Amino acid sequence: METRKLVSEFIGTLLLVLFAVGAAVLAAEYIGTLGIALAFGFTLLALAYALGPVSGCHVNPAVTLGMLLSKRIGVNTAVGYWIAQFLGGIAGAALLYLLAKQVPGLQTSEAFGSNGFADRSAVHINTGGAFIAEVLLTFLLVFVVLAVTHRSAKLTAGFGGLAIGISLAAIHLIGIPLTGTSVNPARSLGPALFAGGQALSQVWLFILAPLVGGALAAAVHAVVHGDDTADTADEPEPAAAAKA
Repeated sequence: METRKLVSEFIGTLLLVLFAVGAAVLAAEYIGTLGIALAFGFTLLALAYALGPVSGCHVNPAVTLGMLLSKRIGVNTAVGYWIAQFLGGIAGAALLYLLAKQVPGLQTSEAFGSNGFADRSAVHINTGGAFIAEVLLTFLLVFVVLAVTHRSAKLTAGFGGLAIGISLAAIHLIGIPLTGTSVNPARSLGPALFAGGQALSQVWLFILAPLVGGALAAAVHAVVHGDDTADTADEPEPAAAAKA
């Protein structure tokens, strides 16, 4: 596996956390839920075109799991990507924490753009509801990624990054009031480590549920779009943006 692909996944996840979670931490008062949702969508859209030709721009362990189960990448690639993504998420959260500490009075303890349920949910969704929500929200994201990067997706060639970014924005519009929206274990773990408290004690759900959603998306994708066994086993699936 090429080092540049691992660096791409590390940098991509770092930037996603720094800028998208940063919108929630630093600018929520000014941009609201819509602005935060667009920050996530626009950041992923930009990264898809910037890093898609290098690593496929998964920047999300759930997406990587979907690619692995769809037989587009091998186990070695998947493990390398997971390590790079989690390290990138932690590094991005560390940079965001450093920046947030420069803002007088900004609260980071048990908040800091982390995900949550029960008392930490805007609508007080319970544990089971949060799990179901994250599975379904992640299903949409991973299903869209798998669909627009499928070898038969000729109509979306060059526009896959746009579809992926729009889907993530829509997911956040629905998910922010429920759980703060994870759909990405690496995005959840990094901020939770710096928030501490309940954010850290609840992070297990935002690691497990997105992986379940990613696996479900891969299963449905195989039925709807067919198997991807013709793809090279140990090469990352390029983002649709790279196929333009």
